[in-house]
Amino acid sequence: MNKKPIAMLLTLMLILTIFLTGCSNSDSDGKGEASGSGSDGKVTLKFMHLWPAGSSAQQNKLVNDIIKQYQTDHPNVTIKQEVLENEQYKNKLKILSASNELPDVGVTWAAGFLEPYVKGDLFAPVDDLLSGSLEGKFIAGTTEAYAVEGKTYALPIELNISPIYYNKAIFAKYNLQTPTTYDEFLNVVKTLTDNGEVPIALGNKDRWTGSLWYMYLANRLGGDALEKAIQGTGKFDDPALIEAAAEVQKLVDMNAFNKGFNGLSNDEGKSEFMNEKAAMYLMGTWELPNYTTNPDVPQEFKDKIGFFKFPTMEGGKSDINSWVGGPGVGLFVAQNSKVKDEAQKFVQYFVEKWGESSVTEAGVIPATKVDTAEVQLPQLYTDLLNELNQASSLTLFADVQMKPAAAQVHLDMIQALFGKAVTPEEFVKNHQAAIDKGN
Repeated sequence: MNKKPIAMLLTLMLILTIFLTGCSNSDSDGKGEASGSGSDGKVTLKFMHLWPAGSSAQQNKLVNDIIKQYQTDHPNVTIKQEVLENEQYKNKLKILSASNELPDVGVTWAAGFLEPYVKGDLFAPVDDLLSGSLEGKFIAGTTEAYAVEGKTYALPIELNISPIYYNKAIFAKYNLQTPTTYDEFLNVVKTLTDNGEVPIALGNKDRWTGSLWYMYLANRLGGDALEKAIQGTGKFDDPALIEAAAEVQKLVDMNAFNKGFNGLSNDEGKSEFMNEKAAMYLMGTWELPNYTTNPDVPQEFKDKIGFFKFPTMEGGKSDINSWVGGPGVGLFVAQNSKVKDEAQKFVQYFVEKWGESSVTEAGVIPATKVDTAEVQLPQLYTDLLNELNQASSLTLFADVQMKPAAAQVHLDMIQALFGKAVTPEEFVKNHQAAIDKGN
């Protein structure tokens, strides 16, 4: 694969993202310091991740606890963090990859997101770690999502499904029951709007948030039609995929989402739900800490939050136990790291400690196996963990499944679809063209 065009393309993105990256939040007091090992045996390891203290308080605390303990256990190692919000992180990763200056350890997503970094020889294989102390520790199918041509290039730390969280107090106010069919769901939306309530919180500036809605509608109507279209074994002009796009615009016409949703970030959209200005919020289980363990969120609010599965649709090809989700983020080691051995040791340590502590301390679901028999967990967490165990299928997030160029088209089309700037037919046509290009 010719790396020069990729490098040039990624470098050009610097112009578009300089303001984003310039306002990044960094915990590193030596951001400009190069990683490596000195003649005195001291090792400096750079770690870039996406759990800021503000929006991911419990995960941020867990990361810092793990790092603190690692540095205590390995006094010759200093770990320098750089912490960015999700979209800023993705942009910074592209910029650093263009100059082959990735951090020693960083966060990546699976499948199509991972592939160009592997093809560009930017991520190091980590298969050796799977045959060590981590052997047999991962939930089946999670590490495979990070494999390219038989080699594993990152280790997953999260496993997610995406429920619709809802405010039980708002539902009770209008005598609403959690819907199991899509017609019931539309009735909930209509009842809320008729009474001046905002049914759904959404920040679609980030676009993957709106993709969750489209993916569920596509799944409930067409089963695995969307996955087949992405993989090239099916087509995007499948009637179910067109109908799913039409249903998105029907929800927009019903005023199902908060005002200005297409111009709001996910965090801004989420605040509508957290501030009880919207009744529902579709999001991954990485949000569980805000409803279970985050001490900064009032218990009174936590007690109001429940969840339900995305409803089934009449004549559809999917059941209610089919989820959008799959492995969340994983940790990579940079191929050109000057401290690769130490970086791999840290990744192994991090994955083990995250798996042991993320359940009780952060309230997130790890990619490693969880023994909950002796652990007292919040009911919401237990219920969602049970749902994960009973899932009939997991559909990996569409933009993660796709190769980068196609993923960009998908995200752009999602925002255009919600903004009614394209028709459902144009939406699928543009997707098909992107998939046909094969990049």
